Amino acid sequence: MKKIKYIITSALIAIIAIITTACATNTGNWTPPLVGPYAWIYNLFGHPLQNIMLHVSNLLGGTNGAGWAIIIITFVIQLIVLPLRLSSQSKMIKQQEKTKRLQPQLSLIQAAMKKNSNKQMQLSQLQMKIYKDNNMSMIGGMGCLPLLIQLPIMMGIYQAVAYSKTLASSSFMGISLSKPSIVFAVVAAILYLIQGYLSLIGISEQQKQTMLITVIASPLMTLVFSIMYSGALGLYFLVGGIVIVIQQLIATFILMPKVRADVDKELTKHPIKEVINQAMIDQILNESSDQMSQNKSDEITNLHEQLRKRNSGKQNRNK
Repeated sequence: MKKIKYIITSALIAIIAIITTACATNTGNWTPPLVGPYAWIYNLFGHPLQNIMLHVSNLLGGTNGAGWAIIIITFVIQLIVLPLRLSSQSKMIKQQEKTKRLQPQLSLIQAAMKKNSNKQMQLSQLQMKIYKDNNMSMIGGMGCLPLLIQLPIMMGIYQAVAYSKTLASSSFMGISLSKPSIVFAVVAAILYLIQGYLSLIGISEQQKQTMLITVIASPLMTLVFSIMYSGALGLYFLVGGIVIVIQQLIATFILMPKVRADVDKELTKHPIKEVINQAMIDQILNESSDQMSQNKSDEITNLHEQLRKRNSGKQNRNK
């Protein structure tokens, strides 16, 4: 489940790479794209954000005005998507808690799959039945809407700076907003690493192993994107990292205990249904063994029959 979510998230983030790489051809050319998808993105997001940033920068004044404009825009966007992300995390925690209760049955299926690869299809169907009979989805809790909302904002901030000579020449705390910033990249990556560590608190060792890919990949991708592209995008990730740490603190220490209590109450009224047990697994595997033995027996019988016919033919020719 987590691996699927990681793959989807990675695919969505890859869109940023494609678009920002195309936009990165702007080296000293302040004319925005006029045709094609990059022009649409600029007209819908880049240009409006550019105007907002210039306006806020003029209001605040000073050399850090553009940077503060990015921070304000980022906080507003993050606050808008925060309820969606918390809702998604609540569903994911609920899914994890229910999956934990199903783990004895799921472990039987996984062990049987390792023992007999010929029964993969039948065992996979039983696995789906375990989820279905307990009113659960195998990919429940996945929520990519918050990321989808943020994608155009990320691209818009990049374009706003890339196609404005004023913004491109701006800096924040002495760090250029148009050039990659190691400082922003490292701080942002550390914040996402802290968020990943917090997400592992209070969960089982098996769930930790499943989540390890995401915990490592998230700060790594943040570091790579922040280093590859402008300081403006790095600042966006940094501010987003602060919000994401706060979100994870809420999820770990407030949402998780509440959801666990709700799941316990729910399962008291509607206990986990047993779909599979060891006796049923043994029967399935034995049926497979019996079938293989029967097939081997049939093969031996056929071989003997062929040998008898061959010998009979030789005898007739000798006569």
